[in-house]
Amino acid sequence: MASGDDDFLAERFEAHRGRLRAVAHRMLGSAAEADDAVQETWVRLSRSGGAAAGREIDNLAGWLTTVVGRVCLDMLRSRRSRAEEPWESRPPALSSEAADPAHDALLADSVGVALLVVLDTLTPAERLAFVLHDLFGVPYEEVAAVVDRTPGAARQLASRARRRVRGAREPDADLARQRKAVDAFLAAARDGDFEGLLAVLDPDVLARSEAGVATGAARVAAGATSYASLAGVARPALIDGVVGVAVFVDGRLERTLSFLFVGGGRIAVIDIVTDPARVARLDVVLRQE
Repeated sequence: MASGDDDFLAERFEAHRGRLRAVAHRMLGSAAEADDAVQETWVRLSRSGGAAAGREIDNLAGWLTTVVGRVCLDMLRSRRSRAEEPWESRPPALSSEAADPAHDALLADSVGVALLVVLDTLTPAERLAFVLHDLFGVPYEEVAAVVDRTPGAARQLASRARRRVRGAREPDADLARQRKAVDAFLAAARDGDFEGLLAVLDPDVLARSEAGVATGAARVAAGATSYASLAGVARPALIDGVVGVAVFVDGRLERTLSFLFVGGGRIAVIDIVTDPARVARLDVVLRQE
C-alpha cells in the first residue's frame, strides 16, 4: 500500500479513535486494555483491504464500533475463563482506571465507581449490549451483529444489564474513611488476618488484573493473605488520584494497588498494576504520615 494510502487510512481511523477508546474503556474498565483493543481494531482495519476498504465502507464509524466491540467481547470472555483459576496462582498484573486523565475526561459522565462494579458482574454479552446501546446509542440491530444474537435478544441483554445498573450502590466519597479502610486492609494483610480482611471488603468485592478477575470477599481475602510479605513493604499513596498503596522492592516501585469504595468505606474494587511499563506511567504520590 502506498504511503499516501497509508496516510489516508490513518487519518480516517484517527478521527474515530476517541470514540473507540471510550467504548473500549467502558467495556473493559481499563485504560491500558482499552488502548490494546483500539490498536487491534486498527490492525483489523489495515488487514481488511487498507485504504480501498476504508473508502468503500459506507459507515466507517459503525464498522469500527462493531469491530472494537467484538475485540472487547473476546477480551472479556478470555478474562472470565482465566478467572476460573485461583486468584493467588495467577501472576498479578493489572490496569489503572485513571491512567490518562486528559483522555479519560470523555468517560467521566458514566464511568463511576458504582457502574464499574456492576459492569464487572454482567456477562460479556450483557455488558457489551448495555454499553453500546445505552451509553453510545448503537441500534439493537448493530448490537445484535456484535454479540451474534437477534435484535430482540440483544434488547433483552441490555434490559437485564440496565436493571442491574439501576440497582447499583452509590460510591463512598469520604476520603478519610477510604484511607482508614486502606490502613485496615494493609494491617490485616500483613498479619494474615482473614477475618480482618473480610471486615474491610465489600461482600461483592472484585480484584481484577489482566490475568482475570476474582470476586467475593472470601476469595479476595484468601488471595490477599498470600501477599503478606508485600503488604509489609507497601505504603499508602494516591495512584493517579485514586486512594491505594504503592509496593517497593529494593527501593524500586514494583506494583500498585488502587481501590474503589462503596458506602460505609468498604473496598469494592482492587486494581493491581505490576507491568513495569504501566507502573512507570502512573502518577504515584505517597501519603505523608
